[in-house]
Amino acid sequence: MAKSKSIFLCQECGYQTSKWLGKCPDCGQFNTLVEETIARIPKQGSSYRPKSVPLPLGEVKTEDSQKRLATGSKEFDRVLGGGIFPASVVLLAGEPGIGKSTLMLQMLLQLQHRGQKTLYVSGEESLQQIKNRAIRLRSSTDELLVLSETDVEAIEYHINDVKPDVVVVDSVQAIYNPELSGAPGNVGQVRECAARLFRIAKTAPFTLFIIGHVNKEGSVAGPKILEHLVDVVIYFEGNTLQHRIVRAIKNRFGAANELGVFEMHQQGLREIADLSALFLNPDQRPQTGSSIVCSYEGSRPLLVEVQALVNRSNYGTPQRTVSGFDHRRLSLILAILEKYCNLPFGIHDVFVKVAGGLKINDPGIDLGVAAALYSSRLEQKLDGDAVYIGELGLGGEVRPVSFAEQRMREAEKLGFKQIYLPPPNLPEKKGKLLLSPVRALNELLLPVDIT
Repeated sequence: MAKSKSIFLCQECGYQTSKWLGKCPDCGQFNTLVEETIARIPKQGSSYRPKSVPLPLGEVKTEDSQKRLATGSKEFDRVLGGGIFPASVVLLAGEPGIGKSTLMLQMLLQLQHRGQKTLYVSGEESLQQIKNRAIRLRSSTDELLVLSETDVEAIEYHINDVKPDVVVVDSVQAIYNPELSGAPGNVGQVRECAARLFRIAKTAPFTLFIIGHVNKEGSVAGPKILEHLVDVVIYFEGNTLQHRIVRAIKNRFGAANELGVFEMHQQGLREIADLSALFLNPDQRPQTGSSIVCSYEGSRPLLVEVQALVNRSNYGTPQRTVSGFDHRRLSLILAILEKYCNLPFGIHDVFVKVAGGLKINDPGIDLGVAAALYSSRLEQKLDGDAVYIGELGLGGEVRPVSFAEQRMREAEKLGFKQIYLPPPNLPEKKGKLLLSPVRALNELLLPVDIT
């Protein structure tokens, strides 16, 4: 008979220990260790024979990537890497109320209309609430299978009985395994339920979408093992009152960091194909402290506006506030401007914002951020028809960026006339754009004499 033992699990990071601690040694959070009882698995005898057998790689059958299922949304298909890959497991995470359930219901309704057997499992809403949302989406709901259940064993039974092609579980924090102690949503329940659903999806097989909530730090609530377990991790981010940004953080079947933008309406989420036009405001260009940069997100270029505000501080320690940009990279750019352009920021508040609520990690926008800071600091407007592309090095040099030709084509398509870029990124054939090579930051932004 299997014996049970107790362990203590951190509810933030999943760290395990045999005794209770006030502070988690892994993530540093206080009072997050909770006791859970687990059963010891008895050792297998010599007669044990596993079901799995090793196979030569040449005998393994592969799935044809052309068999991907279209979700009915080109933007969501792009984020998934070209559609739903067969027998994949996708984790969709985001803040409460951002539109995760709406997006999944829209996708299932589209798949159902195309002849796919789908199942929507909700552990947080009743069947009547799901029906009301589907009616609001103005779509036929007669053939869509829905289930309101939180017991993972019951969910497994219905999946084996229905044999669907695509399953959505909403959400992993709401379901539980009755064989485990602890309330739904704790680390043990989330880990075991997700692992069980993963095994079912891979052996059946079918495509599984798992909806997960995020904690106050913005990561998936529960242990990090969820992101390592699944094939695709998708986040809702940068939500405003109307727009929703969906980004692929991990994708085994496509490009990571791919993003799609949707607009929230009463009838659901509508995709926005022309993203550059969304994040630019041509009626207000040019402005002091504003520059246009071209970031490369996933598999496409994206032109956005970077806004900077530099103002003398009157309240002690100057502020450094960023939105949509790395705070540490801002400190680096400020140091480069001070050393190579003679622009001191020690007594000034600095605010930097990527317009539209977008988060950008591409270092290719460094030159544009520096130009916006320079403009705001000296109260000088920049050229409204220019785009800035380039990464800044610690020596003040402008370093080349990847996918430069695609960025230039996007700028030309939107009507910009000039591009500042590193010399190594100059194309062999010149087009209509005026290309201005910049080797160092102090060539573009001249050092000033501030006494």
